Amino acid sequence: MRLSAIVLRKFSAVPATLALLALTACVDPTLGTSASGQPPLPKPDDNVYVATMDAGIPIPALPVAEIPESHRRQIVEYVTDQPIGTIIINPKTRLLYYVIGKKKAIRYGIAVGKSGFEWSGEAIVAEKKTWPTWIPPKEMIARKPELAKFDEVGQPGGPTNPLGARAIYLTSGGRDYGYRIHGTPDWQSIGRNASSGCIRMINQDVIDLYSRIQGGEKVIVLTASGEMPTGLYIPPTIAPKKPEPVIPEGAIPTLAVLPPPSIVTAAPIVTTPAVAPVVAPAAAEPAPAATEAVCKTALVNGICPPDAEGN
Repeated sequence: MRLSAIVLRKFSAVPATLALLALTACVDPTLGTSASGQPPLPKPDDNVYVATMDAGIPIPALPVAEIPESHRRQIVEYVTDQPIGTIIINPKTRLLYYVIGKKKAIRYGIAVGKSGFEWSGEAIVAEKKTWPTWIPPKEMIARKPELAKFDEVGQPGGPTNPLGARAIYLTSGGRDYGYRIHGTPDWQSIGRNASSGCIRMINQDVIDLYSRIQGGEKVIVLTASGEMPTGLYIPPTIAPKKPEPVIPEGAIPTLAVLPPPSIVTAAPIVTTPAVAPVVAPAAAEPAPAATEAVCKTALVNGICPPDAEGN
């Protein structure tokens, strides 16, 4: 009786063992999934930029030699007092750090905002999407009118979508300022100041980071000089430049119509009557001196004849 109980217990454990083995067999070892459900950590000699298929969309392989070694995905020593899972972005070096332990982080190369589009401060991961639809901001449409076709429905996710394979949506103080961590088909822009404020990543890298976060993680964006931010800084909106009018060759330019001049009542003209100039009277000619002798006859050449002089 005791032997039968032992045998019964022995064989009753077989289904549980088989179920465990079957469950283990369902896990594809090529996926390299860790015990925490996250992808494996990158190894120094791994080529993580191989071609892959994601949700039926092909992601091409990248020429690793053309990606600077400093901007390839890798584990590095990184001293910080931030907790595991924090994302720290350094715009100065164009690098993103995902803290995985004490003095350890996964480092990714990124592209950051162009001059005038840099922002800094703290945010949290509010949402994340695979192959997201891209709707350009109105400010971007104002700068690039050709994007107006995506104003309503947006550009569907795909290999040419500016958001790439993944988008991680950020909010600060509960407000969405439009900043994202996202993939990009323009992998050559990595390591540069090339975006309108969003953080760009190589598609293979953003897929890796996306798989490690759950939502609610802290994101710290350092200042443009690489310092810890003391608050949230959002750059002012840059107004688009008005395009210069294009005049076709040979066309007569339209003359600007000037407004009519304003009518101003002229002050009455006061005429002053002319005053005749005062002319000093001419000096009276002196009277001829009386001659002592009186000529009794007519003068001859103004001279009295000698025989006609009298007293």
